[in-house]
Amino acid sequence: MPVGPALRAGRGWDGLIVVCAVAAYDGIRMSDWHLVQHLSKLAPVLYVDPPSFRHPAVRGPRRAGVRLRQEGPGLARLVPVAPPFPARPAVAAATAALIRRDLRWAAARLGGQVSAVLSSWPQFPVSGACGERVRAYWAKDDFVAGAALFGLNAAMLARRERQVAAAADLLIAANPVVAAMWRSRGRNPLLIPFGTDAAAYAGTDRAPLPPGVRLPPPVAGFIGRLNARTDLALLEAIAARGRSLLLVGPKDPGCDQRRFAALADRPNVHWAGQQPAAALPGYLRLMDVGLVPYTPSPFNRGSFPLKALEYLAAGRPVAATDLPALRALGTDLIHITGPASFADQVDHLLTQPRTPHLAARCQAFAAEHTWARRATDIHHALTSPPPPVAATQPTQSTAAPSPR
Repeated sequence: MPVGPALRAGRGWDGLIVVCAVAAYDGIRMSDWHLVQHLSKLAPVLYVDPPSFRHPAVRGPRRAGVRLRQEGPGLARLVPVAPPFPARPAVAAATAALIRRDLRWAAARLGGQVSAVLSSWPQFPVSGACGERVRAYWAKDDFVAGAALFGLNAAMLARRERQVAAAADLLIAANPVVAAMWRSRGRNPLLIPFGTDAAAYAGTDRAPLPPGVRLPPPVAGFIGRLNARTDLALLEAIAARGRSLLLVGPKDPGCDQRRFAALADRPNVHWAGQQPAAALPGYLRLMDVGLVPYTPSPFNRGSFPLKALEYLAAGRPVAATDLPALRALGTDLIHITGPASFADQVDHLLTQPRTPHLAARCQAFAAEHTWARRATDIHHALTSPPPPVAATQPTQSTAAPSPR
């Protein structure tokens, strides 16, 4: 099992925290990626890519035979071996066994003692693979409700997630719905919402403007995946009023292709496709209002949309459908409304002037919800005595305000 040439093994990895992530390190920057950038400043971290079969010809760590390498000071990355279709019922057990083997190998190769394993995988049990002191499950979403979205069997996923949670000393929930779900099952989840990289968006109003976007202001904007979770009817209603609409992000097959094509063809709509993280401030500079137009599905209700805090970090107010995670943030800068009045709310926000005072309020709120603070909370949870298994109320992160 080859090791990246930049890797420095030894006692410097003592206290290692293994983070089993839902997205590849070099893919779209999701919650796992943001967390480890700050967690690795508090303790050494091994970031574990999700198991996925890759042909040797595919670009990436496997192409060069490098499966364990250093990504930064105190931060290493492991690309685990996986068979084809790793999450299928007949294959998942073998996948888990291979992952556990890889985790033991990587921890031994790094040479430090493993303090904790923080896994976001509901279908692959990995607790105890590294002899860790704390076994934690990061319940970021209502994964079972979203099983169809991921192409997984819901019944199998529900059984496996219960097994994963049962083996965990600590359960961390990212939103109130998931926390309540696990509390009803006799667990005592620690509620730590997602955060934002406030510094990355602090200079939004000075960012270079993206080429090729010619939308008259004011502009309503959406950044993120366009898929079955996105309520196209809400975007269509905004565009139908003649409002400028900027869409930034990849379009998944689950998105209605015909309807989306008709929306993107409107003269007052610009779809920029997927953009690198460094380019996003430029697109946000063009926006006056950030949109969270999610459908009221059980999976959406049990999720935390990162984009809401990113809009605020850029100094933009937010129009959002009714999601418990956003209500729990308790701010009037996120304007929550139902589908019938969503376009009206966007209209109202677009008529308000973009003032330095409003931008400062948005950014000040985002600064209270940074990934640095979330990493501190999670690090404290992983390095403190685990809470009792059962309790009547979930514990709330000190970095998160109480729900309204």
